[in-house]
Amino acid sequence: MPADAKAIAALRAVPTAGLVAAPTPVEEMPRLRAALGGGPRLLVKRDDALPFAFGGNKVRKLDLVAARARAEGADTLLTVGGVQSNHARATAAAAAKLGLRCVLVLNGSRPDRPAANTLLDGLLGAEIEYVPSRAERAPAMRAAAERLRAEGRRPFEIPLGASTPLGAMAYARAVAELVAQVPPPDVIVHSTSSGGTQAGLLAGCALHGLQTRVVGISADDPAPVLSAVVAELVAGIDAALAADGRLRTAAPPAEVDDSFVGEGYGIPTPSSREAVELCARTEALFLDPTYTAKAMAGLVAYARAGRFRPDQTVLFWHTGGQVGLFA
Repeated sequence: MPADAKAIAALRAVPTAGLVAAPTPVEEMPRLRAALGGGPRLLVKRDDALPFAFGGNKVRKLDLVAARARAEGADTLLTVGGVQSNHARATAAAAAKLGLRCVLVLNGSRPDRPAANTLLDGLLGAEIEYVPSRAERAPAMRAAAERLRAEGRRPFEIPLGASTPLGAMAYARAVAELVAQVPPPDVIVHSTSSGGTQAGLLAGCALHGLQTRVVGISADDPAPVLSAVVAELVAGIDAALAADGRLRTAAPPAEVDDSFVGEGYGIPTPSSREAVELCARTEALFLDPTYTAKAMAGLVAYARAGRFRPDQTVLFWHTGGQVGLFA
């Protein structure tokens, strides 16, 4: 499948806020491979090593989304998440860097002693509103936006995870970054939750004519739900890049594995705990308990079960979140 030069040019032209200054490293993981008894070549794309605001996939997304907010004259970034949301932390950091105010609507109880992401949210000067449940976040964000407008402020609402077609395009751009560093891997394994990262990776692979398989390991939602979200975001990217359906046709259906969620979002499993220790002790690579630990648990299980061929290259896209180790 040939690359879509017109859509790639449109993707490159999307404005950024300057939060991602250079490519993140791609590293071999030979000691992890040995610990798994051989198998495919293992690489890791280190988005945890993005220098801005402790890095992670949300920084890439916000690089595009915050640029749009600034272009539209916003003076406040407004978003939602859990109490230990990586996205909330990255949004607060983007706002501080760009001279904007920030309002976060977080589900959960106000911690007696802020730690990890909640500590950073406060240091960054975010205004935080707590609501009891996930279901109450979006209505509370809309109400906060109305209140801010009534006060004469110009809020820019960012949905959960910045997983909009614009935010997802950050990972379509990241595919170009990857293939400039190494030959395209046979498989990419990553954590998927709000769908934007996986949609961007699928779109990027399709735009560049790659046959790379993209496996998203769910951190929470059932596979059919996430697959539908990803498909909608890919369609949104197609429309934003004026690809006239070419992208939707070229991108395969999202491959989502929800068998590593365990008892629920943010609740460690025996396999995710093993993944955290295994990566730390073999590669000095730190995973977070909510997202990347479960994604790596999936990669480890696939490798042990022989679901990758020994002649393949499998890349783990580290989406960050290691601040969660200190919660």
